[in-house]
Amino acid sequence: MTHGRFDFGRTAGADPLGAFVPGPRLTLEPKGVGPLAGLSFAIKDIFDTAGQVTGCGNPDWLRSHDPAKAHAPVVDLLLAAGATAVGKTVTDELAYSLNGQNAHYGTPTNSNAPGRIPGGSSSGSAAAVAGGLADVALGSDTGGSVRIPASYCGLFGIRTTHGRIPLQGIMPLAPSFDTVGWFARDAKTLARLGGVLLDADRESHAFMRLLIAEDAVALAEPEAAAALAPEVERLARRFGQVEPVTVGEPGGGLGDWMLRFRTIQAHEIWQVHGTWIERVKPAFGPEIGERFDWVRTVEEQAAASAADAREAFAARLETLLTPGTLMVLPSAPNIAPLTSSDAAALRDHRSRVLSLTCIAGLAGLPQLSLPLAEVRGCPLGISLIAPREADRALLAFAADFAPASEIGDLISRPI
Repeated sequence: MTHGRFDFGRTAGADPLGAFVPGPRLTLEPKGVGPLAGLSFAIKDIFDTAGQVTGCGNPDWLRSHDPAKAHAPVVDLLLAAGATAVGKTVTDELAYSLNGQNAHYGTPTNSNAPGRIPGGSSSGSAAAVAGGLADVALGSDTGGSVRIPASYCGLFGIRTTHGRIPLQGIMPLAPSFDTVGWFARDAKTLARLGGVLLDADRESHAFMRLLIAEDAVALAEPEAAAALAPEVERLARRFGQVEPVTVGEPGGGLGDWMLRFRTIQAHEIWQVHGTWIERVKPAFGPEIGERFDWVRTVEEQAAASAADAREAFAARLETLLTPGTLMVLPSAPNIAPLTSSDAAALRDHRSRVLSLTCIAGLAGLPQLSLPLAEVRGCPLGISLIAPREADRALLAFAADFAPASEIGDLISRPI
């Protein structure tokens, strides 16, 4: 696999990947010397930075909102730990897509899978890190918006336990699913951010039991499943107990849980953004416009029924993922689709993606994608879901496990 990087020192201020929002590049100097000294970070443009309007991927949002009065707390934490902010990054409109194609600002370049989408909605953040324009980047994950770009762009990426990191100063999408996440090119750097952004896990986690989510693995396309199989086997050798599980049953299967996820998400999105949409009548790109036309039609009763089912699903996942247990599954059903894929193909792919990502989303669990496989020279992630609040233990496990990978050393190899 070729992992392309740009030398940040040579391209400071430039944007060869279309990763950053248009206009003058934001730079924020560190506020102290700490554990992240020397690291540069990019910021998804749904996180507030003082004195700037948070654009959220849509020009009408940009013109109808005032500049932020303060940085989002997570931005302040990174600055206080010694990191330097090097720009705000492009996001899908209002963070409501998994493709990374913005009709207004373009599609950030996936330098590790040329000609393919970077994934969204944290598209610019993933593109910036994959291309070496930032060491790490903040993103958000509601339905897969860190996990999927991480898989497509060949990065390590984490979605944290729901509620573990405060969301102040970050545009909400669907509050019962929204989480903070971030990207890095290596697992140890990913964990360094966790040491700053996450308080200590509430209990120790020595992972001794591995669950293989067989119905999730079945959603992978054959070439992807074949590429992931050796990594699943290597992972299994690390555990004393390995068990196959069917995550979606009872309840009709992962496709049905995906539909429940979408129903709850859509209802929450309209509650959050419906008033602004009705007042401003923003111009959305075709895909996003169709989606917002749909969310306003989701009925309260349907959302309530899905939410009731979600409680049972989350309880079952908690029973499966006891302390000391990890679950392995594909991060995505295959490598990133081509940028030339038609709308119908992308919709079908998105449904299969959400059938995977809804598992951690519905249960509010942490999930980490590791770029340990490849198909046709393009990266593909394998994911680990941990028990609630085991985020730091998950990061530590990934940092210990990843270096043995044959692909791990290629992540930062310049072209």
